[in-house]
Amino acid sequence: MYKIGEALIGKGNEVAHIDIIIGDKEGSVGQAFANSLSQLSVGHTPLLSVIRPNLPCKPYTVLVPKVTVKDMEDVTKIFGPAQAGVAKAVADSVEEGIIPMDRVDDWVIICSVFIHPDAEDFRRIYQYNYGATKLALRRALGGYPSLDKIMFDKDRATHPIMGFRVSRLPRWNAPYLQIALDNPDLEYIKRVIKELPHSDKIILEAGTPLLKKYGVKAMSELREVAKDYFMIADLKTLDVGQVEVDMAFDEGADAVVASGLATKEVLDKFVYEAKRLGIYAIIDTMNVDNPVAKLKSIKDLPDVVILHRAIDSEKTQEHRWNQIGRIKKEFPQLYVAVAGGLDPETAPIALKEGADILIVGRYITQSRDVEGSTREFIRLVGEDIDLKRVHVE
Repeated sequence: MYKIGEALIGKGNEVAHIDIIIGDKEGSVGQAFANSLSQLSVGHTPLLSVIRPNLPCKPYTVLVPKVTVKDMEDVTKIFGPAQAGVAKAVADSVEEGIIPMDRVDDWVIICSVFIHPDAEDFRRIYQYNYGATKLALRRALGGYPSLDKIMFDKDRATHPIMGFRVSRLPRWNAPYLQIALDNPDLEYIKRVIKELPHSDKIILEAGTPLLKKYGVKAMSELREVAKDYFMIADLKTLDVGQVEVDMAFDEGADAVVASGLATKEVLDKFVYEAKRLGIYAIIDTMNVDNPVAKLKSIKDLPDVVILHRAIDSEKTQEHRWNQIGRIKKEFPQLYVAVAGGLDPETAPIALKEGADILIVGRYITQSRDVEGSTREFIRLVGEDIDLKRVHVE
């Protein structure tokens, strides 16, 4: 039996990041503990954590540097404040009951420690590593994080080092507003994006006309002004499904669109490749007489199906919103999107029928007040539910 814990505390070059494994010395952790002290590696030499020389903590704890130790200055930080901070945190955790006193001679701890080469302030190195070690131990022995915590945060979280948020389409946040950026003027589209209000409800679609003019590289261009948005490449793929998915993926697409008019073989490869790469597969059923039959014909379902009325057919074709319920009944796991001349008066009807995604183009992108027009739809799909959420760990 063993437990795993992790914690990051502090700021600047002295920031501490601790990874811990704690478990029985007679088990796999004990074996790894012994191996770490007997099989040394250059630049990552493990050492026992001591409160002061000749006074190790219990449970015995081996400290493993994550960053390569290159000179004696690095050695001093590891063998000084980092080592002392970790050892004191373990000893205090025993005193405070975080680690059961009756297990201190049965357990051992492996503690992986990050020390930035440019860290200078020894007091902060000590404080941050002390706090991070103690928190990692509390988390390990308390079973943190729970699965509920992970499921709640996985689509809300932003990794601080990445500098951008990876957007997904969690079910709990539906319905969404998808803005179709069809205007084949890249600079104009960039200006539209800059005028959009911030909302996790918004999806951006690089429209087919835009992609036909600039190619899939337009996705990378749009990423310059839309780092955190979920972005769709509306390829309307009819052939070479696998190739087109790869092309869009390489340019940063979060989702790709194939035409429902494509053959079963094309759609099978299209969906397979999208899911292999971890992006969303979308099938647009424009001019498909029976969307349910089409979906049943393919090997694996996409993530989203679009009920689409073509721009040029808006005056002669009715919306097929009556298909929403039928699709959801047959395929409850699918998102159903609707497109084709939506406005704030017709959108509520689509939502009432069960639409998960409203696709809107000209009403927003050709508006004199892009932000205002967008907010009309945001009010319909609902404000972000986490706007006032306080980040607590």
